[in-house]
Amino acid sequence: MGNDDHALIRATLAGDKDAYGLLVARHSLSVFRVAFRITENDADADEVVQETFLRGYRNLERFNAQANFRTWIYRIAMNCALDVLSKSKKHTASPIAEEYDGEQPTVQLMDGSAGPDRLLLSLEIETRRQAAMEKLTPTEHIAFVLRHMEDRSTDEIAIALGIAPNSAKQAVFRAVQKLRQSLAPLWVKS
Repeated sequence: MGNDDHALIRATLAGDKDAYGLLVARHSLSVFRVAFRITENDADADEVVQETFLRGYRNLERFNAQANFRTWIYRIAMNCALDVLSKSKKHTASPIAEEYDGEQPTVQLMDGSAGPDRLLLSLEIETRRQAAMEKLTPTEHIAFVLRHMEDRSTDEIAIALGIAPNSAKQAVFRAVQKLRQSLAPLWVKS
């Protein structure tokens, strides 16, 4: 796929506008998936995808031909996601203070006919999970998502965030520690 990406990049730089459309089609789903996991919102994830590929197109001539396009576009996506996160944190209140609107993602229960107590517990767990994720720094949030939800290596996380591999490893570790501490009251000991 990497060689195909490089051929499409060369074609785009040579003036073939459709070639960049093929790159977008090839990578937009994975960019959306990671953007959604970071922003936890369809509209924000769509915004991240659009901005990512727009920035990518504008800066395509700066792309290093020895690099992997997927890694490069992920790095742009991380920057866009950080922008969206910082913008949304300025404009929204804490999720604990918000009313439940029924459209936020919730924990899926095994029993479809769960009673109100189970549904309330699921809502409480999801609210606390979201609040715990908001306590993470943007770097920790993205590092955690890439490592534990996208199964990316420490080196890939480092490249995507533009930090040293050891810093990426530390960001994942700090995120896990903070989440464990925030969510500890929910753990049931057997």
